[in-house]
Amino acid sequence: MVEQSSSEWDDKNYHSSIRRPDDLNYDVQPLDEEAALGEDEVAHRNPIFRKLSGLFNKGVEARGIERVPEEERDGKHTIGLLLLWWSVNMVVSTLPIGLLAQAYYTLTFHSAVAAIVVFTALGAAFTAFIATLGPKTGLRTMVITRYSVGYVGATIFSFLNILTQLGFSVTAIILGGQTLTNVSNDKLPLEASIVIVGVLALVLCFVGYEAMHYWERYAWILLFIFYCCMWGLAGHKGFDMGAQQALQDTGKSYAGDFLSFGGIVFSSASGWAPVAADFNCRLPSNIRPWKVFMLTWFGLMVPLLFVEILSAALMTVPAYAQAFEDGDAGGVLAAVFEPWGGGGKFILVVFAFSIISNCIPNTYSAALSCQCLLPAFQKIPRALWTILVFVIYTVAAVAGREHFSEILSNFLAILGYWVAFFVVVVFEEHYIFRYWFHKQGINSSGPARGYDLTAYDNWRRLPVGAAGIFACCCGVGAAVVSMAQVWYIGPLGAVFGEFGGDLGFEMSAVVTAIVFPPLRYLEYRLIGR
Repeated sequence: MVEQSSSEWDDKNYHSSIRRPDDLNYDVQPLDEEAALGEDEVAHRNPIFRKLSGLFNKGVEARGIERVPEEERDGKHTIGLLLLWWSVNMVVSTLPIGLLAQAYYTLTFHSAVAAIVVFTALGAAFTAFIATLGPKTGLRTMVITRYSVGYVGATIFSFLNILTQLGFSVTAIILGGQTLTNVSNDKLPLEASIVIVGVLALVLCFVGYEAMHYWERYAWILLFIFYCCMWGLAGHKGFDMGAQQALQDTGKSYAGDFLSFGGIVFSSASGWAPVAADFNCRLPSNIRPWKVFMLTWFGLMVPLLFVEILSAALMTVPAYAQAFEDGDAGGVLAAVFEPWGGGGKFILVVFAFSIISNCIPNTYSAALSCQCLLPAFQKIPRALWTILVFVIYTVAAVAGREHFSEILSNFLAILGYWVAFFVVVVFEEHYIFRYWFHKQGINSSGPARGYDLTAYDNWRRLPVGAAGIFACCCGVGAAVVSMAQVWYIGPLGAVFGEFGGDLGFEMSAVVTAIVFPPLRYLEYRLIGR
């Protein structure tokens, strides 16, 4: 069935002019713009697209996972590499992460800060690396993975990414809904609040790339001011930095708590890696990779450190710690701004709708991943997929609305496992089997050295992916024996005391990094791609 669909796809005008390489060693052809459809061509590719032509003419993005031709790229959203991530992460859904350090892992403020700094820096580096591949290839993140794990492996990654973005959206709109409900003194049902926040987030991601970048460029400013107000209000209330000292574990149990919380922090930063190239693939291919890396890294580091350290500090105020026990993260926000009366409630409303900035990229990228699942799904416009994604995560949020903290802690911890092996195989493929071979003269020159960009949706010319899939499976096995969750503690995780310590993402990355290169080399020698 897959072969038939792919052949049917190739018979269309889409790849009629693409030539097959003369040999099988993946020598890169120079950028062949015939393999990249223009926006107008995408907008009229089939009857479904043509029926939506009125929307496309009014600014709705028609392009999905098709490669962006060089003539349709520009550098106007280069600053978006920084400001987009500021807005995405300076939202109210980032705040609960720091709260978990004391509430769930009995860490003091100082231990929480140490974990936040170290694991955020590492997770942000994972995301920043993936971001560098977007401008070079003009492709979306999940399409780029086809060069590492083949069409089948990329389909698996796309499915995992859909679950990831749905999970982020669920936790985001639950918190936004909680905040709205608190402001209304429970007059507005939580279910209604969740739907309101979700609908507003849908509008911008439906429009697409340009609308997202313009919104995210400015959305962080007001939120930053309000977070500064929170520092002042909490300071007036009185921080007690030693409040958690008596409860903090020692020895192996402390190490376990630190690692488990660190895994959540890592996931909050690295969780953007599966979507990082989706928002810069329209930048020129000649933009410096180090520039993309640093703008993305700082774009993540600044808001995540600022907000998560703030939330960890809030838990050192006894009144706020009690508010967390009584009303979760939304209760903490309400307690902080309670002294400001009506003004505080206005700020809470703004915080509730800040969730829009977080849900936009989640919904947008989940829709792109839907197109990656099967060739036939690419025939359905990205904008329609965003509606389906919105419906799914809104229903899930309403169903899980009373279990926000449990959903957040478990979801983020598990997220890090697959992101770790995903980034590792893409990294090693890029620097060993693409970049290094190019240096040895095996690959020809081009903006995306080592990549045949005309083959991105042709499974016959992509790697088989057996090596990458097997290496990732080994990473999954390593994560299972190393994990420490409420519902399961692996034998390695159990070394760290009664509640264990989560080494899942670390072991997943290490094992995958060891297994993948020799198997990928063997695959390359046997099959030639």
